[in-house]
Amino acid sequence: MARKPPTKPRKNASQERSRATVDALVEATARILVREGFEKASTNRIAEIAGVSVGSLYQYFPSKEALVAAVIDRHNDEIMQIVRAAFVEVADMPVEKAVRRLVTVAIEAHHIDPNLHRVLAEQIPRSGRLAEVEAFNHEVHALVRAYFESRRKEMRKIDLDMATFICVSAIEAVAHNTVLHQAEMQSDKTVKTLVDETTRMVVGYLRPSG
Repeated sequence: MARKPPTKPRKNASQERSRATVDALVEATARILVREGFEKASTNRIAEIAGVSVGSLYQYFPSKEALVAAVIDRHNDEIMQIVRAAFVEVADMPVEKAVRRLVTVAIEAHHIDPNLHRVLAEQIPRSGRLAEVEAFNHEVHALVRAYFESRRKEMRKIDLDMATFICVSAIEAVAHNTVLHQAEMQSDKTVKTLVDETTRMVVGYLRPSG
């Protein structure tokens, strides 16, 4: 059985110069993944694009897989900052208005560097970052569940855990697929229609009938 490459950084960058080196390496890795793919993302190539020596790269990262993992972590952190801010924003909104805002934010968040998002979706299993991604998913579910709990009176009698799973899954699928089919989904008009229809679907599921 092949030995799994290490994916954890060798050390954390504490000084400004060190952080700049790490940032350059992570950015170079992201650019190569998008332009050339995982197979061509060698440590030599990454160091060249970053403008640092291979020796400097290995001071911080033991393998290209560790660099890919760092790119995934950075991308997920950017998305989660937007998502967390959105939940603060919708805390006092009624269900329909909140769902519309959350659907909009989900689509916007998935369009942070959509080409990179597509590549990373393929690389997450081989990068060893499934557990970290799952932690983000748990956080999103907890945020949605807490919001639903606060708005029970606006919703039909429903198991909130099930409602959370269904609504998050539906919104995530729409947002993710707009990235996979970017060419057909990039116009403002199409995005607005997606937001309208997804909101209608989710709110219709949550609200009492009649």
